[in-house]
Amino acid sequence: MKKKLLDIVRDKIRFKHYSISTEKTYVFWIKHYIFFHHKQHPIDLGKKEIEDFLTFLAVRKKVSPTTQNQAFSALLFLYREVLGVDISTWNIQALRAQQRKHIPVVLTKDEVQNIILNMNGIYQLIVKLMYGCGLRMSEVQNIRIKDIDFGFDKIYIWDSKSLKDRTVPLPLKIKDELKIQLEKVKELHQKDLKDGYGSVYIPYALERKYPKAKYETKWQYIFPMDNISIDPRSDEKRRHHILDATLSRNIKKSVIKSRIDKRVTSHTFRHSYATHLLQAGIDIRSIQELLGHKSIETTMIYTHVVAELNKSRLISPLDM
Repeated sequence: MKKKLLDIVRDKIRFKHYSISTEKTYVFWIKHYIFFHHKQHPIDLGKKEIEDFLTFLAVRKKVSPTTQNQAFSALLFLYREVLGVDISTWNIQALRAQQRKHIPVVLTKDEVQNIILNMNGIYQLIVKLMYGCGLRMSEVQNIRIKDIDFGFDKIYIWDSKSLKDRTVPLPLKIKDELKIQLEKVKELHQKDLKDGYGSVYIPYALERKYPKAKYETKWQYIFPMDNISIDPRSDEKRRHHILDATLSRNIKKSVIKSRIDKRVTSHTFRHSYATHLLQAGIDIRSIQELLGHKSIETTMIYTHVVAELNKSRLISPLDM
């Protein structure tokens, strides 16, 4: 029986080790695109149809630039990876959603410490790691036991999208806390194995090559959920890493307790990390590598942040 297009898309995404959130996003937009064009097969659609769809999102749906870019990335993946058509040379000329330039919200060192002090248990350690290493939420969620190198004081961050992995220095202040956390995870894994569970999600190709690897201790997430859940990809009962919503909720509670009125998300700690390094005199190229940015242009935003913060030295005429 011939596979449906969206099932082929899912297989390709899993083969390339993309996250389940990326899989859901890409499938959503590809399905949207097909329905927009009255269920025509994408192989029969071309440059104009892609432009019409992206323009519709910007003009009629009034989506944000980020959302429109997500939809475009999904279509690029569909045509290049699934249909074997390189549309990057088509010079797509859709109306773009209006881009608004935002300067990232940054916390002071005291504000960061305040938020951390108002957190408890595993979530406090997670925020310490996000700020101490400049990690994205997805990166800290996906750290496994094997990724912590206590010998060289490094953490390995595996980027499944760009396939460009990196290491970041392990903050020595939390080294002992991390060791304790890893011991707890190992004990929990042994209990799960005894209860007939103990498997963990590992990348699609690796699971096929090493079918028993998912039961190994070294592959376990260092920040697992409290409960066993059903993996939506395989329907297997296993222990996944903590959820985005749970982490975000705990950060929000701590920010309220700290009486900080800034808009703080998990990514704010990454912005603060980069800004504080720049203020400490670390060169922009090193910060680019630590953050895992492909382009130096992305990292340069923090020079603007520091420039804005330095404006505090200017005095209002009212205060003269």
